[in-house]
Amino acid sequence: MAELENPSLMPNLITYLSCLLQKVAESNDVNCRFQPQKVSVFHGLTRPTISIQSYLDRIYKYANCSPSCFIVAYIYLDRFAQKKPTLPINSFNVHRLLITSVMVAAKFMDDIYYNNAYYAKVGGISTIEMNYLEMDFLFGLGFHLNVAPNTFYTYFTYLQREIMLQPPPSIAESSLSLDRSLKVHLCFNEEESSHQNQQQLAV
Repeated sequence: MAELENPSLMPNLITYLSCLLQKVAESNDVNCRFQPQKVSVFHGLTRPTISIQSYLDRIYKYANCSPSCFIVAYIYLDRFAQKKPTLPINSFNVHRLLITSVMVAAKFMDDIYYNNAYYAKVGGISTIEMNYLEMDFLFGLGFHLNVAPNTFYTYFTYLQREIMLQPPPSIAESSLSLDRSLKVHLCFNEEESSHQNQQQLAV
């Protein structure tokens, strides 16, 4: 998609995704006090000291994957959240979910990509752990990796619209769009978005 080649878009997109995931994680950190949540291989013993923003910036800098991979990784995270409601994204697992989702997206989308050992170094974990995370993530997705063009377009235009409508939200800000996203995991129901796009095309 040509819009993703805009040099000014990706930094804003990375910032917006970071802030969105921060809000999701913080909300689920609070909810875990009232709702049972399982501990998975993505769950760290402590919260990582590196911020989500800095971590995603690091991935963006060193992964050298196509810009589309970050949209696809976002879609994968949404699918994972919907398929695994007892494993919500929180401050203890968001970093491992991020590095895994981007790596899986790069392997699926790009012709040339780095191996697990490289991504493990980028993510600050061992290669063995990276292998375990990848396998658990794939099973969590039900190996549903294909992203239809209309699904990709729906997610991308949503993010693009939010970035254009407002500056990237700070962690402390209350954003209606973020609150709305929290209520439906991260973003959309793919079947509904597909049906809506078909209706729009019919019109």
